[in-house]
Amino acid sequence: MNLSAEVLVGDNRKRLQELPDASVQTVVTSPPYFGLRDYGTKTWIGGDDDCEHIKDANKTKKFGNQEFNKNRPSREATKLPGYYFESECGLCGAVQEDHQIGLEQTPQAFVEELCKVFDEIWRVLKDDGTLWVNLGDSYAQSGQGGGGSYGDERPGWTKSPRKAPEGLKPKDLIGIPWRFAFAMQDRGWYLRSDIIWHKPNPMPESVTDRPTKSHEYIFLLTKNPRYYYNHEAIREPVSESTVGRLQQDIANQAGSERANGGKKENGNLKAVGDIELGRNKRSVWSVGSSRYKEAHFATYPPELITPCILAGTKEGDLVLDPFSGSGTTGEVALQHGRHYIGLELNPDYTELSRKRLTDAVGMFGDVTIR
Repeated sequence: MNLSAEVLVGDNRKRLQELPDASVQTVVTSPPYFGLRDYGTKTWIGGDDDCEHIKDANKTKKFGNQEFNKNRPSREATKLPGYYFESECGLCGAVQEDHQIGLEQTPQAFVEELCKVFDEIWRVLKDDGTLWVNLGDSYAQSGQGGGGSYGDERPGWTKSPRKAPEGLKPKDLIGIPWRFAFAMQDRGWYLRSDIIWHKPNPMPESVTDRPTKSHEYIFLLTKNPRYYYNHEAIREPVSESTVGRLQQDIANQAGSERANGGKKENGNLKAVGDIELGRNKRSVWSVGSSRYKEAHFATYPPELITPCILAGTKEGDLVLDPFSGSGTTGEVALQHGRHYIGLELNPDYTELSRKRLTDAVGMFGDVTIR
């Protein structure tokens, strides 16, 4: 099979508009988590290209050579410049432009921007298609979480974390995954399953007033109540205790037949035939977290999303990831004979994808980045 892989660079809300209606069979993705990190996609429009772009033009160093220091930011300004939320440079008047999702001021704004992406996904997804979204949570102001604390890992917020968003208290679990899931329901999506990604090797946390976070969510959403889902492709091994019980059922059935001189129906015997096939996939998936060696940011492990692609598609179908990152979804899709389209805002990340996807398609296809 001649496989194809393509990564479109830019704002996914715009680049999605280039894809045909009902062209994608399944979408597997992990959007940026709320308030966790800046992915470095900001650009400045207008002003002075040589300016350091700080918020307040009066925040300049007041000691030493004034001519040398007049355009240098203060120590406070270097910790909290206008890079993240200030839209205009106080020195040259340049205006900030940033299309990344995840640094919104409130959980509500974050969820709304995320849902706008999936509004466009609705159009490109086939009527019998599936959407799989991995999303972690975070805490208001202080403390750690599955997605870190709100404002954590941002320059300038380390010692002075942001105030908790309106309606939340410091240390509140924000509930981002479920806010998103309910918002998607309100937009017409069917919420078919909340899958627990259990992490046997979670990140250590220094908290002593709550359990350590060791799970995230994967939501299975669909456009319609009937959709393509190949449960046979993702059956899992039957537990040893179940095998033992069913084997005993076989022995009991044989004894009953001998005693009665004929066959007797036993409802458990249907399940006996499933021992080799395996049982239906359950909703808790234990997969150790891992890091792609070429990436400096977190990626989900290929083993986590393999069931999503196998259940949601057939060979030759098209898989889409609107937050492509290092290309994990594409690698898994290609390895299982599916075509792939990824969308990525940061051009630097597409270089990670290029090698990874090229290795995955091998001699059977090519990778296009545009």
